[in-house]
Amino acid sequence: QVQLVESGGGSVQAGGSLRLSCAASRYTWSSYCMAWFRQAPGQEREGVAFIDSNGAVTYADSVKGRFTISKASAKDTLYLQMNSLKPEDTAMYYCAGRPWRLCSSTASDFGYWGQGTQVTVSS
Repeated sequence: QVQLVESGGGSVQAGGSLRLSCAASRYTWSSYCMAWFRQAPGQEREGVAFIDSNGAVTYADSVKGRFTISKASAKDTLYLQMNSLKPEDTAMYYCAGRPWRLCSSTASDFGYWGQGTQVTVSS
C-alpha cells in the first residue's frame, strides 16, 4: 500500500509562487506514473501535471509555462513548483499515483491519492 502526503499549500497573491511536496511511503518511481490533480468547489477533478516512470512530463494547457513537476527519487518525494499563480488556480491540490509506467489524464485511473492541500490565490 502506497501512502501519499502532500504539503506546501497556502494563500498567496496573484503572481506569487508556491511549491507543493508529496512524500511517498515507499519507493514508487521505477514503475509508477505520478501526478498532481486539482479540484475547485463545484468542479470536476482535473489533471494538472504528470510524470511517468521515465521522467517524461506533461501539463494541462492552463498551467504550461507556469508549473513544473519534478521528483526526487532519493527522497521519495514529488514536487509541483507553481509560479505566476492566478486566482483561477485556487483549488485543493492532490498528489496521485498510478502503478503503470505510462500516465493517464483520467483521475479514475489513479489508485493512490493523498489527502490534498489547499491553494488559494487572491487577486
